[in-house]
Amino acid sequence: MSWIEKLKNKWGLESNWQFVIIMLVFACTGTTVVLIKKPLIQLLFEDGVKPLWFQISYWVLILPIYNVILLCYGFLFRQFDFFWKYEQKMLKRFGIKVNADKE
Repeated sequence: MSWIEKLKNKWGLESNWQFVIIMLVFACTGTTVVLIKKPLIQLLFEDGVKPLWFQISYWVLILPIYNVILLCYGFLFRQFDFFWKYEQKMLKRFGIKVNADKE
């Protein structure tokens, strides 16, 4: 069984196309986060030197920002349900209780 098939089974995906879309959402999210950082630094710091407080703040804040962007792209690519479930699992791992919809 290939790694793609293993992920499809783990995530409960129905097709290769859905797998491609989900990988595309992850790629777009990561690219967006990387592209946001440089202009943010240039806006906040004229000389481009990042103080330690910015470095620490960036790493603390990037996780929630990444998750919001991930959900936005998931919505745009019509995979919001998958990514909402993905987010709920991640939050549970961090010990944050999530009110999951009862079906």
